[in-house]
Amino acid sequence: MGRRREPRKEIGATVRIFGTNSSGQVFSENAVTVNVSQQGAELSGVQAELNLDEIIGLTYGKNRVHFRVKWVGKPGTPKAGHVGLVNVSPEKPLWDFPLPSPAPDNHQPRVAEQRKHPRFKCHNSVELHTRDGASFWATISDLSVGGCYVEVAIPFPRGTKLKMAIWIGETKHWADCEVAYSTPGSGTGVMFNRISEPDLERIRQFLGTIGPFAKKPTYEQ
Repeated sequence: MGRRREPRKEIGATVRIFGTNSSGQVFSENAVTVNVSQQGAELSGVQAELNLDEIIGLTYGKNRVHFRVKWVGKPGTPKAGHVGLVNVSPEKPLWDFPLPSPAPDNHQPRVAEQRKHPRFKCHNSVELHTRDGASFWATISDLSVGGCYVEVAIPFPRGTKLKMAIWIGETKHWADCEVAYSTPGSGTGVMFNRISEPDLERIRQFLGTIGPFAKKPTYEQ
């Protein structure tokens, strides 16, 4: 089944965030959304150091809602200054623009059954490069030594050839990929066609740190 509870909309909206940082000091600052859903959001440009599970407030227009911090981007990576949030008061919506209605993720089970390698949940940044020269930033929600799932609002058609750079820590690892399937409004599943042995070994090592028995990291990779 799918990785997200509900579809998200990529939009850059300025919000005001406020609360208490990891040092116990009160803060209030502006940030910008990367994507939002009915009950969640990813923000960029966050200067305050926040603890996981901390409750912070968001103000957008005349609306004010409290969110829980679910992940924090690791310093020195493309996700530095990003945080992932979930609404702690679902009955109080924050946004005044239309969003996709909550719906079950419709990933195809048969695709998962065909996978040769187990996948593990993660939240790594990736660079996607198409054959016509276009490039995109995105996030993967799961990863294996054979492929990954890329979260994009407008997925690529099946069979699309891509060159992908996966960020692990402060380095990126390259793979030639092909789109195996797409879920409208959610993302794209890709399989690795060619990857160097050093890059593949680094992915193996990383998967060993995020497997079901690994200690949960404090920061997003």
